[in-house]
Amino acid sequence: MKIIDTFSAKIGQSGLPRPQVDYLELVFDFGIKDDKFAGDDLDKTVMIVGTYSYDLAKEYFINLEFGSLGENILFDFNPHDLAVGTRIKIDEAIIQITEKCTICNHLSVFDKKLPKLLKSCRGLYCKIEKSGMISKNSKVEILDENINEIAS
Repeated sequence: MKIIDTFSAKIGQSGLPRPQVDYLELVFDFGIKDDKFAGDDLDKTVMIVGTYSYDLAKEYFINLEFGSLGENILFDFNPHDLAVGTRIKIDEAIIQITEKCTICNHLSVFDKKLPKLLKSCRGLYCKIEKSGMISKNSKVEILDENINEIAS
């Protein structure tokens, strides 16, 4: 399991897709360094998505650029199979899934069907439990095996 890519919007940047960045500095009790959402809601400071969400959209002829779902971290696995409370270690950093993202009507700018299509795999919010630098191809390890509780 690995990170496909990382994304962050700086203060003053808006809209989707989020800009791709070379790395993210995850800071405990703060958020992603230099991210416009850092310091706001610590339980929603990091958003993760898997390529599954993009593949699902593509099945319905909706081709999205990575970062279009507003994620900070794009995984090569489907994190929606993991339950709220699951902790994920990425290199030295640790994040914990806090809640499932709700349907986001902002996604309708890409296609009006997209918000409902991705309602169960739009993304997952996480808080940072341990600071660290992460980047594309960072090693990912699931620390807890809380599977399938939020998949539906």
